[in-house]
Amino acid sequence: MSPKLFSMFKNHDLSSNQIKKDIVSGIIVAIIALPLSIALAISSGVSPEKGLITAIFAGFIISFLGGSKVQIGGPTGAFVVIVYGIVKSHGMQGLIISTIMAGFILIMMGLLRLGDLIKYVPKTITVGFTSGIAITLLITQIKDLLGLKIKNVPAEALEKVESYIHNIDTFNMMTFIVGVVCILVMVYWPKINKSIPGSIIALVLATIVVKIFNIQIDTIGSVYSEISSSIPMPSIPKLNLEKIVSLIQPAFTIAILAAIESLLSCVVADKMIDDKHDSNMELIAQGLGNIASALFGGIPATGAIARTAANVRNGGKSPISGMIHAIVLLLIMVVLMPLAKLIPMTVLSAILIIVSYNMGEWSEFKEMLHLPKKDVIVLVTTFVLTIVFDLVVAIGIGMAIHLIFMITAKGNEPQEVEMNEAV
Repeated sequence: MSPKLFSMFKNHDLSSNQIKKDIVSGIIVAIIALPLSIALAISSGVSPEKGLITAIFAGFIISFLGGSKVQIGGPTGAFVVIVYGIVKSHGMQGLIISTIMAGFILIMMGLLRLGDLIKYVPKTITVGFTSGIAITLLITQIKDLLGLKIKNVPAEALEKVESYIHNIDTFNMMTFIVGVVCILVMVYWPKINKSIPGSIIALVLATIVVKIFNIQIDTIGSVYSEISSSIPMPSIPKLNLEKIVSLIQPAFTIAILAAIESLLSCVVADKMIDDKHDSNMELIAQGLGNIASALFGGIPATGAIARTAANVRNGGKSPISGMIHAIVLLLIMVVLMPLAKLIPMTVLSAILIIVSYNMGEWSEFKEMLHLPKKDVIVLVTTFVLTIVFDLVVAIGIGMAIHLIFMITAKGNEPQEVEMNEAV
């Protein structure tokens, strides 16, 4: 096992021309990651700068030590509901401890060479839970899109919906209009210009309009009075056996999701650049990245499929682009973070609504509904359980049902369900 960056230097695979392309791509990806990192942190129940800290520290380490040439690491939509639930139940310290524990679990998975096991997870399960997470992420954005005044939003998806219904009388029409306009801007902007992210255009325009016309809607500054633009010193949380035991389940949830999502992202990237990643080295890098993020007060990180694809499309072909992306975000955080207070909350909800739609594998989900009945049962069960309960329950029961069908079908027709491609 060896990080891709080290192998590329050793084999002289980096030309000066490619390094220039990687630098440009890293800057573009940082611009894409900026609003996403802030929005994902807020939706996860933590302060805005936590998302940037995660993208900076975890993103740099995942690229520097990772097993993929082009993987971009950072906070992702898949973690929002999980992180929100952990913060609700165990507080920020509980999240930091469980993220560190998850980091060590990921490192052990890599050292034990468990990366290849991902290929044994049927695609019905990965599509099921990915689409389920997309729905839960969408549900979390309704409050800020509608401008609802709810002090304590429940962690569970169905309880959230119930809370929204009970507080619908606090609906703010102006907040809703600004949010919908931002969604429309992001949907139609690529038809005008594909090089500048629509999320940045929506964020800048909405922030300026709200400020100039003094529109009375919630902004980051009105919700979060204290936003730090300084990089915190690393801090080791106080541990005891009782805390560790209570956080084992959240830690495994983070580790499992980080492993699956990052390695699936690597598979997508491999197809785009015609390369093969090192799954075990990637798991180790993901583990180290999560530990670093937590020590600096960040949240869980994994490989971000959309940002990784954007990296490749903009010319990135080495880990240098991911490292540059982290450095640029660091500079932005130090210089521009105070301006983040002006950003309307509804803009961030609009950005994540687009993210939730894009992360759901809807066309593939629809196609899979025409698979044999046993595969449809696994798909729908995983999808529903992800929304109603959580990822670990969904994957556990989904895999159990899949194995039962495999055992009962032994000796009959071959399994038609598609497995994930070897990682």
